[in-house]
Amino acid sequence: MLYYLFEFLEQQYQLPGASLFQFQTFRAGMAVLFSLLIAMIYGKRIILFLQAKQIGESVRDLGLDGQKEKAGTPTMGGLIIIISTLIPVLLFADIMNIYIILLIVTIIWMGIIGFVDDYIKIFKKDKKGLKGRFKVLGQVVLGLIVGATLYFHPEVTMKEKDGTMITQDFKVERVIGKEKKSTKTNVPFFKGNELDYADFISWAGDGLEKYAWLIFIPVVILIVTAVSNGANLTDGIDGLAAGSSAIIVLTLGIFALVSGNIEFSAYLDIFYIPRVGELLVFIAAFVGALVGFLWYNAYPAQVFMGDTGSLTIGGVIAVIAIIVRKELLIPVLCGIFFAESISVMLQVGYFKHTKKKYGEGKRIFLMAPLHHHYQKKSYHESKIVTRFWIIGIMLAIVSIVTLKIR
Repeated sequence: MLYYLFEFLEQQYQLPGASLFQFQTFRAGMAVLFSLLIAMIYGKRIILFLQAKQIGESVRDLGLDGQKEKAGTPTMGGLIIIISTLIPVLLFADIMNIYIILLIVTIIWMGIIGFVDDYIKIFKKDKKGLKGRFKVLGQVVLGLIVGATLYFHPEVTMKEKDGTMITQDFKVERVIGKEKKSTKTNVPFFKGNELDYADFISWAGDGLEKYAWLIFIPVVILIVTAVSNGANLTDGIDGLAAGSSAIIVLTLGIFALVSGNIEFSAYLDIFYIPRVGELLVFIAAFVGALVGFLWYNAYPAQVFMGDTGSLTIGGVIAVIAIIVRKELLIPVLCGIFFAESISVMLQVGYFKHTKKKYGEGKRIFLMAPLHHHYQKKSYHESKIVTRFWIIGIMLAIVSIVTLKIR
């Protein structure tokens, strides 16, 4: 692993200007460059391989413009994202870092679930793919692994503000406390912006805070399942899921940067999370892979990511958000995923309600998920995607601003 080579050279020769932050940003830059090149150069070869094996999309006739032309387009393109992320991570990241280990497990685990789903659709000719209960079971198991690791692993800690002090030049500086285990997370938009999962159980009696995992782990499972399925629903038109995800992951990279740097976290008055800065390398590789994949997935798409990609993307985003203690910001940051999911739930719920009450089902949207509604209104899919990206950027800006608005 090149990480250990760089670390050895830094220690052996005391490279000028070498600091932990500079070391991380240098490796993050290398990771994004490598992932982008792998996705763009070898992505084409993977697409040609998928075409040769006739691994193409089977499109249901939903009456949408341009839909029939998409039939036969190679799918399982999520393999491009997975490969283009893992290779730079294994090269440049500290693979002994607990957060990197969790994300490697996440990308492989969700990639396997998505791959099996795509395989059943394509080779077994079953359009439903992997049964829903098995998908959810896989997401729940991942959530259980992530939640238990983050709660019990000794290296998952944080440092909080422990008061202030007056320096010799009469400046007020923030004093960082000792590294410790904590179940606290950030609450956006509120003063004090702290929520402790242990508070949901400690009120019942003294000493019960040690059972906070009974609250924390189910919350993690819920978030992993919801975001993964949200990304899956968003993957319906060319470039929408990949572009929206790149915006979200890049924003999470900013949160990882400030949370993993003691000076930035002190200035912004947020939790300092030791060792979380290493996420920069993984996030950089993941963003590079998404952008490289988007090169081939933008309209008109030469490849679709399939569930191999969409389930993986959602799982990775959820886990990163939980690690940097920004999971409560997901409805804002992942607003596109959230809107797509809500549109489906409203559509199905309202249809069943009206059918039971009036004998005939009615719909709120022309079609769900939401992007199909706009397709039915004769918007070109490239315009829909661009406008969704713009909304995603606006939501990302609002999310970043929450660092100071509270």
